[in-house]
Order: sequence, then structure tokens, then C-alpha cells
Amino acid sequence: MSRTGRQTRERLTTRSAKDPGPPAADARSAARRRPQPQGAASLKERLRYRFDNSMSRGPSALVGWLAVATLVLIVVFSLLVLLTQVAPSTDDGERPGVRQQLFNSLMHALDPGTVAGDSGSWRFLLTMLALTIAGLFVVSALIGVIATAIDTRLMELRRGRSRVLEEDHTLILGWSDAVMTILRELSIANESRKKPCVVILAPRDKVEMEEEIRERAGDLRGTRVICRTGSPIDVTDLKIGSHEQARSIIVLAPDGDEPDSEAIKTLLALTHVPRTGDRPLHVVVEIEDPAYLEAARMVAGQGVVIVNKRETVARLIVQTSRQSGAAMVYTELFDFDGDEIYFHDEPRLSQGTYGDALMGYEDCSVIGYADADGAVRLNPPMDTPLDGRELVVIAEDDSALVGARGAVGVVDEQAVVAIPPRPEPPSRILVLGWNERAASVITELDEYASPGSRLSVVSEFGEPAIPAVRNLAVDVAHGRTTDRATLDGLEVQEHDQVIVLCYSDDLEIQRADSRTLVTLLHLREIAALDPQGRKPAIVSEMLDDRNRALAQVAEVDDVIVSDEILSLILAQISEEVRLDAVFTDLLDADGSEIYLRPAAEYVAIGREVTYATVVDAARRRGETAIGYRDASEVRNPVAAYGVRVNPPKATVLTPDQADRVVVLAED
Repeated sequence: MSRTGRQTRERLTTRSAKDPGPPAADARSAARRRPQPQGAASLKERLRYRFDNSMSRGPSALVGWLAVATLVLIVVFSLLVLLTQVAPSTDDGERPGVRQQLFNSLMHALDPGTVAGDSGSWRFLLTMLALTIAGLFVVSALIGVIATAIDTRLMELRRGRSRVLEEDHTLILGWSDAVMTILRELSIANESRKKPCVVILAPRDKVEMEEEIRERAGDLRGTRVICRTGSPIDVTDLKIGSHEQARSIIVLAPDGDEPDSEAIKTLLALTHVPRTGDRPLHVVVEIEDPAYLEAARMVAGQGVVIVNKRETVARLIVQTSRQSGAAMVYTELFDFDGDEIYFHDEPRLSQGTYGDALMGYEDCSVIGYADADGAVRLNPPMDTPLDGRELVVIAEDDSALVGARGAVGVVDEQAVVAIPPRPEPPSRILVLGWNERAASVITELDEYASPGSRLSVVSEFGEPAIPAVRNLAVDVAHGRTTDRATLDGLEVQEHDQVIVLCYSDDLEIQRADSRTLVTLLHLREIAALDPQGRKPAIVSEMLDDRNRALAQVAEVDDVIVSDEILSLILAQISEEVRLDAVFTDLLDADGSEIYLRPAAEYVAIGREVTYATVVDAARRRGETAIGYRDASEVRNPVAAYGVRVNPPKATVLTPDQADRVVVLAED
């Protein structure tokens, strides 16, 4: 090792022996880092902690502390004035006493203008001025606290989080476009109620919901609508809508990726919350995807009605496509404006048969009965006894059934034809478009079709998946359904039924409805230009009810609006739970359906007859007549395209070859 290296090593060794500083410094640093034991809290810390806890209680605690501060100011300054005797004497030569001085100090602390009327020595005036200045700070703080509390309360009211104190109301859980239709229908149904109310609980801003209702719902005929913000799947939020006191509850499938899951969770929350009142549970819930039906039925208890949206709309499309004008009949029965379906116990008809009851009312139409166990039968055999059974009746209002008179229309026996029903021949059906409801539509078409019928499906989007069919021969083709050349090549006039489905799976609502409307315009022109006058029954579905008005301008009389028609059904069932069985029977292929059949099969053509004669002729065929369609009004939307449901029995008609009788029949 070199000499320089040895000297450096010796210096380092010497420094290590003489200077043990760094290790000691490390020890002190470690000692500082170790947590020191905490001693008992000081009085100041305990007071500060209690003060902080009291302040966290909100405005009430702040007002309390300001009151204490005001009291301290009054007492301190009153004692100061009394002890120093600086207050001026009154007219009788006496100075203010304790109570008088406390009141004077209170006025100076709360009202700055009081000091302007003081007189006396400068010491007294300065003392009162100091009290007034201190009081200004207290009063200013008090005003600020009160203003903040009011703002907070207004924000809470704006958020819609306060509990609704209503009874016998309709509660809507969730929000969708169906809300507007339901509100309009409920407002009509509630016209006979005292102070009717509808409560909406949805995860939306309260003010936004109220503004949208004011803009779109129209005249609600005195029905109050109360909106609250909350989640229907939250048990705590459910209490905001007073669901236990509601007359009925409508659960809407919200917009989103899995609306049915949200609806089922809402149903779980409703059925698993203990009910404290004696009001029975009455819930109507819509399910869009049939795959969720089984799960919904598992959680649904007594008093819960599940409406299968996809199947319901598919059945309506099929039934209305089979005959022109049927859509107007269903709409008349499903909405509250006009004639609706009611249950009524009529003692004077209970000893007769169903056939006798058909003439039991002049202004109402009997269409079936309900057993004591709730089972409903529409258009039963004419010799069915009615003893112990409640009538199912079409009437303008339930009040029209009370004391209703019997039929006064005279039956013209000579005009009755009553040709026996004829089997339907094989038909040709054209379906334009495709969506998630198309498979259900085809299944329903196969239920009604006679063997040998043929179905053609043409779609621009997707790959149509045809379900198993028994009576239909199906062919599928791709084509632009809004293109006139494509439609001309499909021989539309050769078909008996044309169904236009919207492209709701591939396009947004307005674009899908626009394509449907263009297709309808082409179809109507093709039918009008046919030299042989052939005109198939055309029915379509639209998603936005505003587009339905445009379709009617285009002389399209049969239009099914998916959300619109389902909203009508939900509103009806929410008012009368037994209507679910009636609608199921009407829309089921195995029950009695609505048909519009040639008037020539019932009465003589060209001679005046009463509607009572038409009813009697249908009775002889084992059918129930519920209305009439005048062919001369088929292009008049004001006259419901000629469809009149439940006319008085004495109404005089002159049947034409193109007129139709609206009946309930098995097939």
C-alpha cells in the first residue's frame, strides 16, 4: 500500500474513533419518529371538540349559539351600565332598573337604530354604541344562517326528496315515454274522483320531470301530478312515494341496457317491504323481454300483474292486420276516452242466459261474464246461465250502468240473414321489416292462418330468424322496403295482409319511424292505383306517437304504436286488475277475438234496420256484436274511420255491401 493510502486510512480510523456523531444523530431521529404517548386532553381541546359537534348539527345549533352570544352581550353590557351608573335618569329622577336595562340592551343589540335616540354622557353613548356594533355582528350572522337554511330547504324541495303525504293515489315507479300517455288516460279515469292524484318516483330531476309533463301531457282535467326524485329499487326511496297508501302502482321499464332487470328489482323492493296498512297490493309491471318473465313471476306475489310487452304488441299487430279497422276497435276499448270495459252486477239479468243479456241494455253491450273466483269468459255459449256471475260490459262510463234501461230497439225479423260462419281460405301475408318482435308476430300469424297460407318476409337489415310454423309456408328476401321499385316487385295487391315492422333494433326511433312512414305512403299509393280495386289490410307499428298523426294524414287507418298501446293497457289494469284477464282473452288465439265481418252475413243489404237487429243476428250465429263500421266513413279520421263501438240498440242503419259488423267470435 502506498504512503498516501496509509495516511488516508489512518485519518478515517481516527475520525471514526473520535467522532461518533452520526450514529447518535440517527438514534435521536428515530426517537422523534416514534409515536409519543398522548396525555389527557386539555380543557380547551374538550371544549373545542364539543363545540365542533354542536355546530355539525346544522342551522338549529348555529341559531342556538347566536342566541347564547346575544344573551351574553345583553347581560355583560347591562351589568356594566348598572355598575357604573352611566345611564341617564328618567323624568322622575330615577335610573333604569335591572329589567328595564336588560330590555334596553336587547333593543340596542337587535336594532341598530335604537342608538340614535340615546342621550346622556359620552361614556353611556359609547357603551351603547359598542353594544350596537357587537349586536350588528350577531344579527348579521343570524340572517346569514337563516338565509342559508332557507336555501338548503329550497334545494331539498327542488331535489324532490320529501315524503308524499297522499292516500288513494296512483304511484308510477320509473320514467319513460309511456308516462305521458298513462297520465292522460288516468286523468280521464279520475274525472269522477275527488282530488285525484298521481305520484311519480323516478331517478330524474324533479323540476325536469315537472317541466316535461307541463309541455307534453296536456290538460290533465284536475288530476294533480307530484314528482319525486328517487330510485324505485331503494326501499328507503320507496317510502317517499307512500307506496303503502297507493291505490295502484305502475312499474315502468326504464330506458337503458337492461330495463327488465331494473323492473324486477323494483318488484322485489315492493313485494318484500312489510305493509303496515290494510290496503291490498295492486301492482302492474311491464316486461319487455320474455326471457325475464319467469324471474318476474318468481318474485311477483298476490296482487301483481305482469304485462308481456313484446307478446302483447305482437298479438295486436297480428289481430289488427287480419282486417282493416280492427286497430280502431282495440284503441277504443283500451283507452278511457269513449267506451271502456267494466264489470257490473245486474240483478235483473241474473236469472236469464247470456243470450238474453245481449238485449239487457240500450246503451251498453254485454260481452261476457266473470265468475266469483275471478275467471273471465268472453262470448260464452248463448245458453250459459248468469246466476251468481258478474257481467262484463262495454259502456261509456261506469255511471251509465247504474239504473240503465233495457234495449228499446226493435228487432226486424224479416231483415235477419244470419248466414253461418264460413271457414277462412288460405291467405297471403307480406311482412316488411324486422325487429325483436317479428318472431312473435310470425308465431301468432301461424296460429290464425289456414293450412296452405303463405308468408313473405322482406327486410333491409338483419338476418330474419323464422320460428317453427305449422300452417305457413315462409320465404325470406333482402330488399330496401322504402324503395318503390322493390315494393312494386312484391305484388302487394295480391296479398291479404301487409305488416310493416319498424327497424327498432338497427335504427334510432325517429329514423325507424321515418322509414315506416315512407313505406306506408308507397303502399297506400300502390293499393289506390290497383285497377281491380284490391286493397290488402295494412297495419304498422310506430315508436313515437307524434308520428302516428302523420300516418293518419296519409290515410293510414290501422297503425299500432308500440309504447302507446301498451301504456293504455297499463293504465286500464291499474284501475281494474280483472281487466288483465279480459285483455288476455281478447288477444289470445285460443279465446274470442274481434272480427269485422261483412254486414251482408247478418242482415239484409239496402234496407233500414236497427242495430238491435244486427245484435240479434250475431247472437244466432253464436257471436257477440259490439259495433259497426260504416264504409262511407273509412277515410274520415274524425269519425274514427267509420268504426263505432257500442252504438245504441235503436240506432238506424242502412247496411251496404262494404259495411262491417264488429263481433266477438271464436274464429
